[in-house]
Amino acid sequence: MLKLNKVNVFHGKLQAIWDVSLEVGEREFVTIIGPNGAGKTTLLMAISGVVKPSSGSIEFQGERLGGVPPHRICEKGIIQVPEGRKIFPLMKVSENLEMGAYLPGPRKSAKDSIERVYQLFPTLKERQNQLAGTLSGGEQQMLAIGRGLMSQPKLLMLDEPTLGLSPKLAIEMLGTLKLLNEQGVTILLISQEVLQSLKITQRAYVLENGRIALEGAGEKLLQNEDIRKSYLGL
Repeated sequence: MLKLNKVNVFHGKLQAIWDVSLEVGEREFVTIIGPNGAGKTTLLMAISGVVKPSSGSIEFQGERLGGVPPHRICEKGIIQVPEGRKIFPLMKVSENLEMGAYLPGPRKSAKDSIERVYQLFPTLKERQNQLAGTLSGGEQQMLAIGRGLMSQPKLLMLDEPTLGLSPKLAIEMLGTLKLLNEQGVTILLISQEVLQSLKITQRAYVLENGRIALEGAGEKLLQNEDIRKSYLGL
């Protein structure tokens, strides 16, 4: 579904991504792990069209995305749930979700989509008339993911959805993502919850200093000595 081939990205004169190649298959759950500053968010921004690679190619369902603006990339079905949630705090929960169905296609089935989100996150249905800014951190993350689902993504990209959550809530959130994947949603995840993420993901990439350092099945990477030392403290 998604294919990156030797992608390079600069921030001004500083290179952030070096010759990154990766793939995400349809209905697959792929995770990118790595230390802070490794370039993980920049990589998602390049896929979303927010930043432009200096070289290399990004393809989605066989179509090159070079030069395609972000709103057109969204229309093609690539939806990003950004780090920090970026909800609209002074709007109601229901209004935030409706904003996710802004594109013409998803707008037609917004009623069905919002019911799906409420089934996935019953707390949001209970708080649908509450201002989003008054929600807890975990509830705001549910809202951010729900808003992304309202766009009916073919590929859902999530940037640190467990950041700031308690360990219990983080595990529950990753479990929800696993459920979504089992329901047919293709997922590309960035996560600092290395242990739990590698347990549920099908494949993973390790990004270090803007380069792919390792790749493989999630369970296999859990057994890698470097991963265990660097990320799990084992």
